[in-house]
Amino acid sequence: MNLMFQPLRKYADFQGRARRSEFWLFWLFTFVVSFVLQIVGGMMGAGGDPTAMYSSPVMIVLLLFCLAILIPSIAVAIRRLHDTDRSGWWLLIGLIPIIGALVLLVFYVLPGTVGANKFGEDPKGGEAAAVAG
Repeated sequence: MNLMFQPLRKYADFQGRARRSEFWLFWLFTFVVSFVLQIVGGMMGAGGDPTAMYSSPVMIVLLLFCLAILIPSIAVAIRRLHDTDRSGWWLLIGLIPIIGALVLLVFYVLPGTVGANKFGEDPKGGEAAAVAG
């Protein structure tokens, strides 16, 4: 649970590395909050006018939530790429339709490098674990 909110504590920290669990738990948190807000917003706009839900207070909260997590989302994605020993500039490959998203997904799923790399120490303490194991 602590790792889920770690990107919010490191709001605009683009340095260092992020574990897979930190990255995916943060995305789970953002998905659940967005999903719940959209469901509630949809129920509020169910009075017959399909455009009414877009001006509901819940949708305004959803918009503010999305804006608030924009920078932490980019930061945790860059730190996740750092954990796989890749530059944050690889994030731009996501601009290529479909293929870019698939490449990034593979990078996000890959395990991080064991031990220190050029972006910092292993967030799991990998060198100590590798020596002990």
